[in-house]
Amino acid sequence: MHPTQALATVRSLARAYQAFASYSETFVRQYDLTPAQFDVVATLGNTPGMTMGEIGEKTLITKGTLTGVVDRLEKKELVTREVPPENRRSVVVRLTPKGQQVFETVFPAHVDDIHQHLSSLDASELELLQVLLSRIQKAF
Repeated sequence: MHPTQALATVRSLARAYQAFASYSETFVRQYDLTPAQFDVVATLGNTPGMTMGEIGEKTLITKGTLTGVVDRLEKKELVTREVPPENRRSVVVRLTPKGQQVFETVFPAHVDDIHQHLSSLDASELELLQVLLSRIQKAF
């Protein structure tokens, strides 16, 4: 492979990500959520709750940013923070009933929307894309 081919590939990958991120942000903002807030709500959906550390591991949100995201979700009454009696140094974040409703509305709508946008690719193309993206990730 020639270095310019590698650079062109990385540019295409970056442009595809930017297009998705921009579109996704516009989509979730319809529901008065930021992308990071949506990520937390989607991660907590259908779970009994998670510690801040677990949320950080499952999302792409840094620890410093995560605290502010959870603070704002708490102000919107979408999550609560609870200190479990068995481990008072830990904080568990859970969706409130209102947060669960938001999850049940926004998450399936977002998944359906992504599905529609990727419907021009067949199953084998999507599988190949996942393999190639995984290889690119491991290369770095």
